[in-house]
Amino acid sequence: MSKTILLADDDPDIVALLKLFLEKEDLVVIEAYNGAQAWTCIRERRIDLAVIDIMMPGLDGIQLLKQLRTNYKMPVIMISAKSQDSDKILGLQLGADDFLAKPFNPLEAVARVQAMLRRTYEFNEPPAELPIEEIGSESVTIGELRLCSRNCALYKQGEEIPLTAIEYKLLKAFMDAPGRVFTKKQLFEQAWSDYYYEDANTIMVHISRLRDKIEDNPRQPAYIRTIRGLGYKFARKEDFS
Repeated sequence: MSKTILLADDDPDIVALLKLFLEKEDLVVIEAYNGAQAWTCIRERRIDLAVIDIMMPGLDGIQLLKQLRTNYKMPVIMISAKSQDSDKILGLQLGADDFLAKPFNPLEAVARVQAMLRRTYEFNEPPAELPIEEIGSESVTIGELRLCSRNCALYKQGEEIPLTAIEYKLLKAFMDAPGRVFTKKQLFEQAWSDYYYEDANTIMVHISRLRDKIEDNPRQPAYIRTIRGLGYKFARKEDFS
């Protein structure tokens, strides 16, 4: 079944160009030219992925993202000018999954959309031949955290903690290799399945979001530890014994 993409941008030329390229990939495209229109589409239609420009009249992209994340878990790719680093960081903190910097190549935009759809939907689907009673049986436990790879779910003291696709892939890399030091480049390539091309801020923001979800005290993390000058490592089981 074709996935439905919401394009929200006040520049009709950008919307028309992206729509042309996305529809060539058998994707259904819904257009919105401001934040209010986009919010109406999100509430009334099934949206699999949203591409949202930060600078829109009225309800801007950041406000729309904040509103969206209170009710929906769909992946979101934000569009921003290269000079808007502060907005980019804020967007990631609020739940954006990826960014496109203007001006961009429409082929890159399509590749980002397809990659995000694969990460969000394909890895969340258990194999068809897997007995339903076995889903969630494969897991790794460290401290109070249990990560189930069969249903891509994280539990802390038995309570499920919602994760985005990127957060799950980062956490899985950590918990599959506790004690190993990962560089930012290695983490980016694990989570985004792509060559490292972003600045370090993207990884730092996602690590910060993960800490907010799993740590008792994010300022003194017990699980995801910073190794200065190198990267990050995850605590081992014996650290909690």
